[in-house]
Amino acid sequence: MKKMSHLFTPLKIRNLVFKNRIWVSPMCQYSSQEGMPTDWHLVHLGSRAVGGAGLVMVEATAVSPEGRISPEDSGIWGDAHAQAFLRITDFVKAQGAVVGIQLAHAGRKGSTSVPWAGDAYVPPEQRGWQTLAPSPLAFKPEWPVPTEMKSKDIQKALTDFAEAAERSLQAGFQVVELHMAHGYLLHTFLSPLSNQRMDEYGGSFENRIRFPLEVARTVRTIWPNHLPVFVRISASDWVEGGWDLQQSIRFSSELKKIGVDLIDCSSGGLLPDAKIPVGPSYQVQFADAIRKEVGMLTAAVGMIKDPYQAESILLTGQADAVFLARGLLDDPHWPLHASKTLREKTSVWPKQYERAK
Repeated sequence: MKKMSHLFTPLKIRNLVFKNRIWVSPMCQYSSQEGMPTDWHLVHLGSRAVGGAGLVMVEATAVSPEGRISPEDSGIWGDAHAQAFLRITDFVKAQGAVVGIQLAHAGRKGSTSVPWAGDAYVPPEQRGWQTLAPSPLAFKPEWPVPTEMKSKDIQKALTDFAEAAERSLQAGFQVVELHMAHGYLLHTFLSPLSNQRMDEYGGSFENRIRFPLEVARTVRTIWPNHLPVFVRISASDWVEGGWDLQQSIRFSSELKKIGVDLIDCSSGGLLPDAKIPVGPSYQVQFADAIRKEVGMLTAAVGMIKDPYQAESILLTGQADAVFLARGLLDDPHWPLHASKTLREKTSVWPKQYERAK
């Protein structure tokens, strides 16, 4: 008998079993209304579950109104948001997929227009808001300076993450991922390029990781012990003197101690002029290093498009799962097609689609 491919080998994390290791990366759709998911989200996320993905992760979902990237971003700061997500989580799980949510706060990169409208700053008089950050440093010269967070602001953000985690449980999510990447709030605390504070939340490595660790520890306490907590990091700022792989390894070790189950290894996003060598599998090195150095589960993400490429990443032990973004936007049934490419017979097609198998 043919040995099962690594890509389609089930993965158990705590008490949760993922039927395969092809996971839908959280991808902003900029299609929410006051943070509420819409029919677009039901069809977008539901299609990827029908297409055979093992995990369907909802886009960066703001823990507060000012935590959104754009006014059209997803949110879960109220009970009505949790209720609105239920039909999506129920549908995804009914297709045999695990459903997850990425909790986020955009920080200084918030209050922007949707990408297809120019990705520009949105002022308060046009549904925007005053942004927050660990230090009063603008993301771009033409953007306004964010307000430096005081102790009360940090505590409010921590409470917002905690309450969002509780609502995510009510909404039926099984995995929660904390967004600590791409230049958003928690990442800006980590990097010395964006965190120039002189208090207990800035300066040394231990101080810069303090708030992100507090968020992870709090959410891990709230999230049931039988369900996983992931963290997405930017493993490198790709800028000299910034956050880098060695700091990511040290930080991941601390996350492991408090019960985080998997590191989702991305990179960049802190500065607009970083020179990033984007290409096939360009971020896999980070998942590989953290997996080996820290001894914990990692997921690779970034320009992973080909089934053989994804299989090779797992076969060579560089990661435990792969997050796909553009590949799954292009082809919602990528997992089903990959099973044919890899001659994997364990993948189950929806009965309604079997005539096309």
